[in-house]
Amino acid sequence: MTKNAKYNAKTEAVGSGPYTVESFDSASKMVLKANPKYWGTAHKPATQNVVIRFLTDDNAAVNALKSGDVDVLSPVNATLAKSLDASTYTVSAADGSDKFVLAFNCTNAKLKDKRVRQAIRYAINHKEIIASRGNVDYALGGPIPSVDPGYEDLTGLYPYNVDKAKELMKEAGYTTDKPLRLTLTYANTYGTELGDQLKSQLAKIGIDLKIDYVEFSTWLQNVHANGDYELSLVDHAESHDFYKWTTPDYYYHYDGKQAQELYAKALEATDEADSAKYLKQAAKAVSEDAPADWLFGYRVTVAYNTSVKGFPNKLSQTVLPLWQISKQNDTRRNDMRFVARRLLLFVAALTGLSILVFLALRVLPGDVAASWPERTRPQPVSPRCAWRWGSTGRCPCNMRTG
Repeated sequence: MTKNAKYNAKTEAVGSGPYTVESFDSASKMVLKANPKYWGTAHKPATQNVVIRFLTDDNAAVNALKSGDVDVLSPVNATLAKSLDASTYTVSAADGSDKFVLAFNCTNAKLKDKRVRQAIRYAINHKEIIASRGNVDYALGGPIPSVDPGYEDLTGLYPYNVDKAKELMKEAGYTTDKPLRLTLTYANTYGTELGDQLKSQLAKIGIDLKIDYVEFSTWLQNVHANGDYELSLVDHAESHDFYKWTTPDYYYHYDGKQAQELYAKALEATDEADSAKYLKQAAKAVSEDAPADWLFGYRVTVAYNTSVKGFPNKLSQTVLPLWQISKQNDTRRNDMRFVARRLLLFVAALTGLSILVFLALRVLPGDVAASWPERTRPQPVSPRCAWRWGSTGRCPCNMRTG
């Protein structure tokens, strides 16, 4: 290697792990291939080729899993995951660092009034929102997720209370007859359901919420970069990101002196327990000031075929151990399915034949058995014969079977 060597970070990956990138298409998939020159011994790849597909439609993703086009889905829509057969798929959910943040622009004239911000928090029915998503996610109530140091359940600070929200809005000069008009801007990649729910819930306390669905690139430029918004909704997936609430220049535009002081103490602390204590206090200070509402903590749901071995049930803050993931040989399983199908066909055929015989005996005139040759005519079975049939497997009273 020379000092003049050039490296293009967009097209050339540098690494020494168990896999190499064979191809990459940001719109569809990435193909990984076992690295034949891998230096390690503990993490030798169990699977030679791994294809990672990017599926944006939830229904299409679940159908791909059911059809066998993919073996693993992460994340998977929690509601759709309920349609997966437990005998064929393993489904699990675990807390992550994702936080769905409804941010209030604290420099906006309407939202500088703390009473308005508090009213919005009281008016949001978090249980209803979580239930609509499959009851997998968890109520958060504050800026630190359950997997990070300093987490505390802060949902009790602003419990769902429409009457309290109406009182605060009235103090601020707004009612359902004289509503406050606000605009919520968020990326259309999150769908419309959350926006519709918030619009409906806030209308009850005198807020006329306009929803502005935009491309994610537009959100990044207008909201994240320029801070041009009133309300914003986004999934902040980053871990250990409390510092954003102590940075007034960040797009939240929140300048909480108490939180900043406590966060500084957390950074200075040499003991982890002390640091977590200060973080907890800082998070509570932020939540009480209501610069945002944390709609829920997103639980990552993972689903995979039971033939896949070595895939972790919890992906949050975990390096995906591709090297240990393998797919069980399905030959035996397919053989069992083949036998089961044949048995079902046999039972169906036998049932059909029995019905035909029954119908024939009912429709044909006379005694059908009387027309049989004497040698093959069935003989009545005595009680003793029945017992001996069960003990020997043959009926000595009807030996003449030809």
